[in-house]
Amino acid sequence: MSRIAIIGGGNMGEALLAGFLAAGRPVKDLVVAERYGERARQLSEKYSVLVTSVADAIENAGIVIVAVKPQDVDSVVDEFAKSVAAASGDTGEQVLVTIVAGLTTGYVESRLPAGTAVVRVMPNTPAKVRAGASAVAKGRFPSNEQLNEVAALFECVGTVAIVPEDQLDAVTAVSGSGPAYFFLMVEALVDAGVAAGLSRQAATDLAVQTMAGSAQMLLEERGDGDGAHSAGIDTAPAYLRAMVTSPGGTTAAALRELEASGLRTSVDRAVQAAKTRSEQLRITSE
Repeated sequence: MSRIAIIGGGNMGEALLAGFLAAGRPVKDLVVAERYGERARQLSEKYSVLVTSVADAIENAGIVIVAVKPQDVDSVVDEFAKSVAAASGDTGEQVLVTIVAGLTTGYVESRLPAGTAVVRVMPNTPAKVRAGASAVAKGRFPSNEQLNEVAALFECVGTVAIVPEDQLDAVTAVSGSGPAYFFLMVEALVDAGVAAGLSRQAATDLAVQTMAGSAQMLLEERGDGDGAHSAGIDTAPAYLRAMVTSPGGTTAAALRELEASGLRTSVDRAVQAAKTRSEQLRITSE
């Protein structure tokens, strides 16, 4: 089992750390590099994990995950490159995994010793509760074994899809930002419930459980193929929506309002805006 170094102890870095530990990864096989002293202390105390410098973190680490903000990428990658170049042993087995939005494998490869294996991953924050969705794309040099090892690691915190790198901006817009869309919908549903006469606590409890239960129904419908619906995974949401909607009933009345308000158009515009912003933030070697 490779030692895993997480460079950056922000929200996503912590989400991955918590998820890996919850999935059974031994704490001795994990190390975090965090430059802010107070944050480093918090992570060390909360997870009993070693928190150290970038150079120390990557030493003897088979997988190094870069989880910093885009503006901090250059310094981290350059320090990693120096550490790799200074290493006396063979670094061919090391894999650098970037989860920084917009950071292309080509950019990272251009700043590292030739042949360094680079894999790009776009996870999302539900990884913290082992319910994440991660997309994995390889650079030029990782072996299939290395790619599969990275994919297996992120499967510890949810589902994994292996995609071409040129699809990662769309992935960012759908699943990377997706949890925020979901939380906004829950927030709006709670507020509407309060406006309709429910207490905020009751509206919150009902909305949250409704969302969770509906997601579970969708997962089961698309998962085992034994449900009543057999048209395919991509049509399962429409099938379940129709199953809930009685002709002329309350749900039909509500859905008419959502459609009239342009829900589908708004969602499409939101995803396109997020994709465009991801493209704008892209860091390349060109």
